[in-house]
Amino acid sequence: MLLLSCISLSLQSGWISVARRTMTHLANTTRAQSIDEVWADVQSGMDCFYYSDQGIDYNRHMKHYSNIYNYCTAPRTLPTDISRNARRPDSNNFKGAHVTGQDLYCRVIEYLRQYLRTRSEACKELSDETLLRYLNKQWDRYKIASKVLNHLFAYLNRYWIRREIEENVKNVHEIYKLALVTWRDDLLLPFNKQITAACFRLIERERNGEKIETSLIHDIVDCYVSLGLGEEDYKKQRLGVYQQYFESGFIEQTTLFYTAESSKFLASNPVTEYLKKIEARLAEEESRVQLYLSINSREPLLECCDKILVSNHLETLQAEFPNLLSHNQVDDLARMYTVLSRVANGLDSLRVILEEHVSAQGLSAIESCSETALNDPTQYVTTLLAVHKRYAALVAGPFRGDASFVAALDKACRKFVNTNAVTAKAKSSTKSPELLARYCDALLKKGSKNPDENELEELQQDIMVVFKYIDDKDVFQKFYTKMLAKRLVLGVSSSDDAEESFISKLKQTCGYEYTAKLHRMFNDIGLSKDLSSKFQEHLVASSTKLNLDFSIMVLGSGAWPLQGNTAPFSVPDDLVRALERFTTFYQNQHSGRKLMWLYPQSKGELRTSYGKGATKYTLQASAYQMAILLLFNTNDSLTVEAIHQATLLPLPLLGSILAVLVKAKLLNAEIEDENFAPTTEVSLNFDFKSKRLRVNVNLPLKSEQKAEQEDTQKTVEEDRKLLIQASIVRIMKTRKVLKHALLMNEVIAQLNNRFKPKIPTIKKCIDILLEKEYLERLPDQNDTYSYLA
Repeated sequence: MLLLSCISLSLQSGWISVARRTMTHLANTTRAQSIDEVWADVQSGMDCFYYSDQGIDYNRHMKHYSNIYNYCTAPRTLPTDISRNARRPDSNNFKGAHVTGQDLYCRVIEYLRQYLRTRSEACKELSDETLLRYLNKQWDRYKIASKVLNHLFAYLNRYWIRREIEENVKNVHEIYKLALVTWRDDLLLPFNKQITAACFRLIERERNGEKIETSLIHDIVDCYVSLGLGEEDYKKQRLGVYQQYFESGFIEQTTLFYTAESSKFLASNPVTEYLKKIEARLAEEESRVQLYLSINSREPLLECCDKILVSNHLETLQAEFPNLLSHNQVDDLARMYTVLSRVANGLDSLRVILEEHVSAQGLSAIESCSETALNDPTQYVTTLLAVHKRYAALVAGPFRGDASFVAALDKACRKFVNTNAVTAKAKSSTKSPELLARYCDALLKKGSKNPDENELEELQQDIMVVFKYIDDKDVFQKFYTKMLAKRLVLGVSSSDDAEESFISKLKQTCGYEYTAKLHRMFNDIGLSKDLSSKFQEHLVASSTKLNLDFSIMVLGSGAWPLQGNTAPFSVPDDLVRALERFTTFYQNQHSGRKLMWLYPQSKGELRTSYGKGATKYTLQASAYQMAILLLFNTNDSLTVEAIHQATLLPLPLLGSILAVLVKAKLLNAEIEDENFAPTTEVSLNFDFKSKRLRVNVNLPLKSEQKAEQEDTQKTVEEDRKLLIQASIVRIMKTRKVLKHALLMNEVIAQLNNRFKPKIPTIKKCIDILLEKEYLERLPDQNDTYSYLA
């Protein structure tokens, strides 16, 4: 085509014409091709990669691409898609190049449909695995060919198709997406029932134990997933097609299969075998998802299995749980927990059954040894621990430390620890804390069979396990404090470190207030040692000799739970001088303080200088026993009345002490049933013999033990009333005004970690505080209290 160019220049002097010059420019020496010509060329290339395996080379690919480009950009008087472009503001007179492509797009659609039509005819003759193999082969070819086609029509995608999509024209897609949509609509969906049925039959065969070609299903699933095309971007897959046409049918088929199998299996096999079957089936389904299903099918598939295999037979499975517990079938219990934890409320019944079973086992264990355990703290506590350890291991192992099962175990243990055959025989709900305190005392007291440090630590941890379940922790505190005091005073504690370690554990569990007095007791022992050293230095400095070894403990009356002198007592002359010297020394050191000597808790050592042979014994005796034995320095025999006159001890107490000395064969007396009359003659046993050189006769009296128990119970009740009153005052001081029911609840909540306050006791304490004018009832509301500052 020849173009003439005219050039004009404007100058100051006016217009000057410049001669025309003809320029030749070759824009395009070929005429515009028609759609038929372009399509014939492009179709020949498409046949190469859709129908043939040889594909298309680069030069030919570029030739077809150029033809498509030229056709889309060639100038036309009227574009093919006139109905729409005629309305464009920039399309006046239709001059210049206009990108067109509707004709080409329609011909691509028709080509793809014709291609798939021949495949569809072939599918009609196939079924089962042959159908799946054929479709998978065709799908692989079709995907690759369609990607090549997409590159070939890249210009059409970038301009005409993009413009149509931006204008929201329906049913227009990029070429690759168009190919996928055409496959879906013209081949996959028409044969969907045959395809999915073939897949489901293969899966059922696999579930029945046959080996199958899993790649067939994998490729079909890949096809369904690939056809879930996004509206904005076909590269972003959606699962709509897969879920609607494959997954829904697969879940339905799974439901039917497992419904029939589970009912049939349970009818002819025990529950334990069925649990193994469930585990195996779930593992198979997990593997199935990994091998050839979409990963997104995992959740609905396993939910279906859980419902059919577990939920539908939940009552049957739960009914077997007590048998598994009774026979301690650990593996089966773990399996049942794993299986039932998969469904909602599956474990609820198991927790209740576990609680009832553990409680029953604990009560039974205590019942079987209640006769001896009533007076044997070691047997009692070890029996409790044996039950707890057995089921704690069960909860930690098969039940994986599940918090709800731990709570069920704790609730069951709390039941049989606080109320059992031993507490029933003792007719006391506080027997458990008492026995636990006595067990601690036996463990921490010096003896020939004291455990080593590591073992002692483990035993203390075991004690804390039982302590956790004790309701009346204040009762334990009272008994433990008294026993600790005796160990410290008598010097029979096995280890100060062990004592402090246990007190530290109590502090961690119950707080500082619970152990405050225990810490003060240890502090007093340390101060007493320093005081004894100073007293000895004072005696040396003053050149005073007491003619005996003398040591003292000065104990604060607020911390130590030691009784004063409840009985009259005449101190032996050998001790009077030492007591007077120390009293004078102490009052000089601490003016204003008053000493009260605790004779019942005092002890000493006596050396014998009588008897046949050269053996000399050292007798460890209480102050009362020393006073009696020292009388025999000047008399070989005395009547009970004479001993009473010399010691001033009451006859009942004196009789108990003499019974211990007669039983130890230090004294001789003719008595029946340990009853001493005032005229009973008591003589020194000059033939006394013992295998030990140090003989301990400072043994607790039965009457003292019984009195101690009664006194502790009374003290506990009084202390509880004071604690309840203090709690009420604290609450009311904070709240100012509070209703009766809310006050009761808050008091119980505050004190529950120490003991369980009884409702009548709380009411009595409220009445006491009303009388003392700490509280008042509101005039118009009898159930509401107000705090009086």
